[in-house]
Amino acid sequence: MALIVEQTDPRSPAATALLHASHALMQSLFNPEENHFLSIEALCGDDVYFFTARDGAAMIATGALALRGAEHARYGEVKSMFTDEAARGKGAAAAILRAIEDQARALGLPDLKLETGNTLHAAHRLYARHGFGICGPFGDYAPMPTSVFMHKPLPPSDPAAI
Repeated sequence: MALIVEQTDPRSPAATALLHASHALMQSLFNPEENHFLSIEALCGDDVYFFTARDGAAMIATGALALRGAEHARYGEVKSMFTDEAARGKGAAAAILRAIEDQARALGLPDLKLETGNTLHAAHRLYARHGFGICGPFGDYAPMPTSVFMHKPLPPSDPAAI
């Protein structure tokens, strides 16, 4: 598999198809008030970096970094993580998560946060493998029994380690 992760326009047909599949899955699993996915239009905002993973010509996964918080308390939020069912287990989500973290570090963000569903156990394992730990609600999120909140600090790079 020749996996390529790149910044993409969420309005591209293949990205839109994956996002629609993601939204449909979330709507089948959770009530409307429990869904916090961003619309395709919101993913096109200046404060969002949208990534996709391709295996050859086939787009197989999505993920985004949304900039949040006031200037003195900025952080990155991981959004729209989704992998096509046929491509799960091939490392696409991990590759996108690394791209999101790399972008967050390049922007000097101190940490990443995310909200995910309580029944999405594969997602919980992915995030834990990448250094995320459980935290409380953040931003505009209210506590919900169907939400799991996670956080990963991004310490500044150590120039001596380079």
